[in-house]
Amino acid sequence: MRVRERGRLPHYITVHIQIQYPCGVKSTIFSKAHIWPTRSTNKRVTSQKCNGKKVAQANPFINKVVVHVLVKSEEAITTDMKATGSFFLVILVMILPVQGQLKTGFYSSSCPKAEATIRSTVESYFNKDPTIAAGLLRLHFHDCFVQGCDGSVLVTGSSAERNALPNLGLRGFEVVDDAKAQLEALCPGVVSCADILALAARDAVDLSDGPSWSVPTGRRDGRVSLSSQASNLPSPLDSVAAQRQKFAAKGLDDHDLVTLVGAHTIGQTDCTFIRYRLYNFTATGNSDPTINQAFLAQLQALCPKDGDGSKRVALDIGSQTNFDVSFFKNVRDGNAVLESDQRLWGDASTRNIIQNYAGNIRGLLGFRFDFEFPKAMIKMSGIEVKTGAQGEIRKVCSKFN
Repeated sequence: MRVRERGRLPHYITVHIQIQYPCGVKSTIFSKAHIWPTRSTNKRVTSQKCNGKKVAQANPFINKVVVHVLVKSEEAITTDMKATGSFFLVILVMILPVQGQLKTGFYSSSCPKAEATIRSTVESYFNKDPTIAAGLLRLHFHDCFVQGCDGSVLVTGSSAERNALPNLGLRGFEVVDDAKAQLEALCPGVVSCADILALAARDAVDLSDGPSWSVPTGRRDGRVSLSSQASNLPSPLDSVAAQRQKFAAKGLDDHDLVTLVGAHTIGQTDCTFIRYRLYNFTATGNSDPTINQAFLAQLQALCPKDGDGSKRVALDIGSQTNFDVSFFKNVRDGNAVLESDQRLWGDASTRNIIQNYAGNIRGLLGFRFDFEFPKAMIKMSGIEVKTGAQGEIRKVCSKFN
């Protein structure tokens, strides 16, 4: 920014911005940035330590931004200077978006044991059945894509969101209900079902040897749950264009799309949803030509033409309980189980992201995905959240108060 001098003395602006990170650490991104007519200096912080782990300075992690602007001059400040300073402030605020009113540690005073209680509950179910991790992750995803992340998918009823066709195979409701019952005994009317689900999804990934992250909390539960509003959920039949449109409608880009689809590394599906690819693709009586031929034989053995359609098939065969990059390597090699996943390899933009995650150098494979997945999850879990006086805190997650 250039500031015009009036007379012989320079004008300058001192800008001090503090960011409140999830773990409570305050860090300065621009400290006393003196903007002179011919030069400027600033200090940037690109990363920070949070709970012993280094995390990137990324917008989804930002919970609070405090901006102080001090305009100094040794003489009267011109109208141009004031306008420029105001414009500079607006730009700074615009490039540092804040994620609603969510913050990590939201329950640190009102219900200190909330996150530990949810973690222990998820862990107890996971120890009995590790596949529940994928169920909880999918449950959170489906919740966020309809009405935002407000726990609306948890509500029961003939016309509720939970009974929409795309949601009929959802699992993990009992885990959320169990955690909620314990929290109501500890802290009645404090912890929302939406937050329980967001935290449970994080814990599910962590227990599956995936990354962990600080989950911004403070969501409130929605008061609307309609199956008719769940018609635009992503489908295993979707083209890349359809997937892109559905994710973009929620503020998610191609990078978020591919990264979040990576959750299929611990997912499962029914034979019913893939059989058409194996025996009657596009009604020709042939298989989907994008399937690797050796893998096709493996899938046909798992899902016979006239076999049980409810039989479960891992979406990441060979690494179905580990949260890793094996899924991306399978997509690259034509070994994706779902058509929508394999289609991502046919688009230049999404293919490039898959290539970056799949990689070829052992030891570096999982690092990038482990770093990017938490960021994408935090971004997704902030979709259309209800905070403050919006919504309610349900007493029972399956019904409105």
